[in-house]
Amino acid sequence: MNGNVAGRAAEPAGMPPGAGARGPGARPGAGRVPRPPAALAGPAPAGPDSAADGGPAGQPEADDVLTSLVLADDLPDGLIVADQAGKIAVFNRAAARLTGINAAHALGRDVRDVLPLRDRDERCWWTLAQPYAGLSTRSRHPERSLFLPDGTELLVSVGYVREPRGRTARPGRAPGAVRRIVITVRGAQQRVRLERGRADLVSTVAHELRSPLTSVKGFTATLLDKWPRFTDDQKRVMLTTVNADADRVTRLITELLDVSRIEAGRIEIHRELVDIGVRARKIVSGRVAAGDVPDRYAVEVRPELPETWLDADKVDQILANLIENAVRHGAGTVTTVVEPAVVAGAPGVAVAVRDQGPGIAPELAPRVFGRFWRAKRRGGAGLGLFIVKGLVEAHGGEITVQQAPGGGAEFRFTMPAGTPEFG
Repeated sequence: MNGNVAGRAAEPAGMPPGAGARGPGARPGAGRVPRPPAALAGPAPAGPDSAADGGPAGQPEADDVLTSLVLADDLPDGLIVADQAGKIAVFNRAAARLTGINAAHALGRDVRDVLPLRDRDERCWWTLAQPYAGLSTRSRHPERSLFLPDGTELLVSVGYVREPRGRTARPGRAPGAVRRIVITVRGAQQRVRLERGRADLVSTVAHELRSPLTSVKGFTATLLDKWPRFTDDQKRVMLTTVNADADRVTRLITELLDVSRIEAGRIEIHRELVDIGVRARKIVSGRVAAGDVPDRYAVEVRPELPETWLDADKVDQILANLIENAVRHGAGTVTTVVEPAVVAGAPGVAVAVRDQGPGIAPELAPRVFGRFWRAKRRGGAGLGLFIVKGLVEAHGGEITVQQAPGGGAEFRFTMPAGTPEFG
């Protein structure tokens, strides 16, 4: 199928461009109308209306000229155009790929025969929609799932090109009558992937919530039922467990909200002057106060750091997640290094969180920032690094994972520096 647009017809030698098509009384520019390519033109409608459609015989109407200039085969989605009689005039390469129908077989045939679309209830879409006999004010059908007889699912949207109304209406044509219908089709694989992702999210959330909620329910029910039987120390242990599990549920819900905002592009950054070195030391101090060994952590801050305007809460969240990840999956000392860097050709700051564990295999590096990725299925919902990546990118930074200089994994992210523009 030819996807190229035909150029102008050759003109007699020695004549100005476009002059060869002109004669006495000819309209200016009449000879400069490009011929539609074979892939777009299709068979011309027969009958006395053919000349009336565009003036002199063989002269396409203005919007047909625009249609002929579209490289239909270059479009990523399927494009099918049928004329006022339902005959297919355009059937591009993507449409052929998605439907499994040969374009040469489709051109010139009735679109209702070529595409016998049905809905989920096995009802004929053409009978339900009545595209050629419906309301003359209807302009389009929104995208919906329809099926071919072999079960192929397509996401189909339909638009109408109608006869103009008022003084511009052409003789012999009813105002608002269908001049052509334009059908776009897309594969349903992307939607299937999205639905699978949602199903995975629901499954993971249900699994992660079940354990702490079961613990909370069990301990509270036991305490309420047998409170006098337990000593104060036993009650304290049970309530401490309930408190920890409630924190776990709260953390998971917070992660899910963050994931939702990141995927919807709704992360809001409230910038203020932030000292990343101070924030890193604060995170480490909090872990030590909670019972971790002080020698497990080290924070190194290089001199001459630029001034950084960032969202302090989100910087804390990034650092806390990376340090938690290093503690949980790494070994040895977890070192946080803050140093100057060049970000997009301008001053910035780089932060590296390193451990001394086994590290991450190079083939796994591209996957660690995906949703639900967990090393050896060890703990957590697998959302922490996905959230970290989203928060870093929301600041205009980047994050990578590589081998640390002394072995182990190194997560390194960069942030741009400088005073933000206050509007």
